[in-house]
Amino acid sequence: MIFSTFQFMFVFLPLVVCGFFLLCKHRLPRAAALWLLGASLVYYGWWNPAYLLLIVCSLTGNYLLAAVMVSASGTLRRMLLAGGVAANIGLLGYYKYTDFVIGSYNALTGAAVPLQHIVLPLAISFFTFQQVAYLVDCHRGRAGTHGFVDYALFVCFFPQLIAGPIVHHAEMMPQFASLRSRVVQWQNIYTGLFLFSLGLFKKVVLADNLAVFAGYGFDSADTLSMGVAWGTSLAYTMQLYFDFSGYTDMALGASQMLNIRLPDNFISPYRAVNIQDFWRRWHITLSRWLRDYLYIPLGGSRRSESRTLVNLVFTFLLGGLWHGAGWTFVAWGAAHGAAMAVHRVWSAGGRRMPALAGWACTFLFVNLAWVLFRAESFADALKVYEGMAGLHGFGMTRTFKDMFEAATGVGPYGQLQFLLPACLAAFVFPNSRTLRGLVSPGMFWTAWIVICLFCSLYFMADAAHVSEFIYFRF
Repeated sequence: MIFSTFQFMFVFLPLVVCGFFLLCKHRLPRAAALWLLGASLVYYGWWNPAYLLLIVCSLTGNYLLAAVMVSASGTLRRMLLAGGVAANIGLLGYYKYTDFVIGSYNALTGAAVPLQHIVLPLAISFFTFQQVAYLVDCHRGRAGTHGFVDYALFVCFFPQLIAGPIVHHAEMMPQFASLRSRVVQWQNIYTGLFLFSLGLFKKVVLADNLAVFAGYGFDSADTLSMGVAWGTSLAYTMQLYFDFSGYTDMALGASQMLNIRLPDNFISPYRAVNIQDFWRRWHITLSRWLRDYLYIPLGGSRRSESRTLVNLVFTFLLGGLWHGAGWTFVAWGAAHGAAMAVHRVWSAGGRRMPALAGWACTFLFVNLAWVLFRAESFADALKVYEGMAGLHGFGMTRTFKDMFEAATGVGPYGQLQFLLPACLAAFVFPNSRTLRGLVSPGMFWTAWIVICLFCSLYFMADAAHVSEFIYFRF
């Protein structure tokens, strides 16, 4: 059950919201919290109930460990932190990287160690990072004791559970305990509905349609001409953004209906004028986590300039590996780490690039790097790069046109028609953060909600429509 399904929109979400406020109305706040927690566990277990035991054991173990850490001191607290972090990372490593390590070992040594084919549990990367941050803050004395239900909701709250934003305990737990969150606020209901419908439109209308062209270019075509290769890369660049930001908008909208405000995760990242600006706008909560719990503990920028550059590259290397168990993800992270290092050296001398040139260079780099992020192998990435360089012709070949139409049932430009509105939304139109502050009940915003929902439901009604969030894989 994902956000962009009829059962979530018309059954699960209305039941959760109505049940929560009904319990609050009858002055049963703890029952209301348990209702949210139970709904979140049902939501998580919808795909595979067997993994419910994993997340329940994980949050229970971390909660008990944190409770002991708060009352411990000195060496014992450090030992508990080291053990807790090792256990969390070890669990993530087992499920996510076992086959990656075995495959890499086989490739390097010629061995034939069989792969384990371990199924990656949903959201393990996200709830692991949240709980590691909580343990570290307990060690630093920045997190106190909380009730188990509040902690479990912090980890499991269904809008952000599967693909973020990666929330911080200090911004979530007080909201769960607030009396204000237990009273129906119609402005929040309306704004939440707008954000949810906007995110649904981004996902179903823009991202899912661009995915068809991008997927064929990356996965099916043997060679790509320059036009097709650039169309493929740009289609994926926009698909990824509207897929993930669409999910985030839906998460923000669903939570706002419950009077819970999640942190912003995207602020028009493709308008960034340098690579540092990009990472202040893209997946903001991950950037914050990497800064606070990896980059700064490594020394941040407090040591020598060379050490700072090493810290930057290492942080992004691990950020790339967090996204996926593959060398293409490591290469993607290394590319962004190197770009951040180059930007730091460039800026240190007081050099500045004109805004338009800075934007063009940044977007070009980000678009090229996304090829590594999307490709299943370096060979697939090289195929796209060769096409972008014009090594296999310049126009859309008749062979590609015929094969694409035969495979998809639509003309070769059928999905690329969504690229222009996607670019306008990414580069020109107000972002959801801006719109969130403008929405108020009235004909104008109601019309936008209706249009977004109607267009989205139109595409969802197609039996051939496939809607999977990219970040569910991470």
